[in-house]
Amino acid sequence: DGETFISADDLRINLWNLEISNQSFNIVDLKPANMEDLTGNLLSIPVKVVPPSVLLNKFYEVITSAEFHPAHCNMLAYSSSKGSIRLIDLRQSALCDSHAKLFEEPEAPGSRSFFTEIIASISDIKFAKDGRYILSRDYMTLKHAALSRRLYVPFNPGFHYLSTYSLWDINMDSGPVATFQVHEYLRPKLCDLYENDSIFDKFECCLSGDGLRVATGSYSNLFRVFGCAPGSTEATTLEASKNPMRIQVQTPSRPSRSLNSITRVVRRAETLGVDANGNSLDFTTKLLHLAWHPTENLIACVAANSLYMYYA
Repeated sequence: DGETFISADDLRINLWNLEISNQSFNIVDLKPANMEDLTGNLLSIPVKVVPPSVLLNKFYEVITSAEFHPAHCNMLAYSSSKGSIRLIDLRQSALCDSHAKLFEEPEAPGSRSFFTEIIASISDIKFAKDGRYILSRDYMTLKHAALSRRLYVPFNPGFHYLSTYSLWDINMDSGPVATFQVHEYLRPKLCDLYENDSIFDKFECCLSGDGLRVATGSYSNLFRVFGCAPGSTEATTLEASKNPMRIQVQTPSRPSRSLNSITRVVRRAETLGVDANGNSLDFTTKLLHLAWHPTENLIACVAANSLYMYYA
């Protein structure tokens, strides 16, 4: 509506009005009834030093990202450290204790490990421009939810990839419709990633203005772009640097106008020398933040203290 906006911390989401700077309204509150229960859990943590928000995530479900629906000012979505996305309607009540829809991928039997909850935490969610889709990112995967005129529209792209980018269907909220891999090759290295705290990195995600492609960052200043149109097999890896490289992970089955021209300046076809386990990746250089122009085929991404823009 151009008048209100939201802010969120680990336990609450507040609604603000642009004309009122000294007052906000609490619309989501996950704070436990007894805060001593929460602090008690935190005091029982191992000696290993990690960020306080990470400790909170380990023992309690917290809010990790929140965004308004682009067209309906009464609807918003927020994600949690437990890997769930909740869609809420402000018309239901002043304090939205319940959700209109819950998106949560069931855990595969026998797959639980020490790292399960850590890598399931969602670091970012984004609505598509038309409000029809929700994109989310966790450490291993990128997931996409489809909305209908009321909430979501069933969307079946006809393919399914395991672990990474996922397409959600409101009528199939038991799991995503499709998934692309972003960091699956790092699974054997989760212990090392935990020791150097890289497993707690929060990668953002974005969608193109036409909703046909999605992008997210990775290590060594790389970012991945996937096609999410029905039947698309587009998957491209680009490097944010002054001398970028392009790695074509998958070759589309048909010519694409998409991001082929985005890499006209990227003519070196060499790979980065990354093996199946990602041993050669530089975990100290990471592309956490990126955004897609709402109308142009233009991506802006941040690596270290530099801003790079790619245009097709």
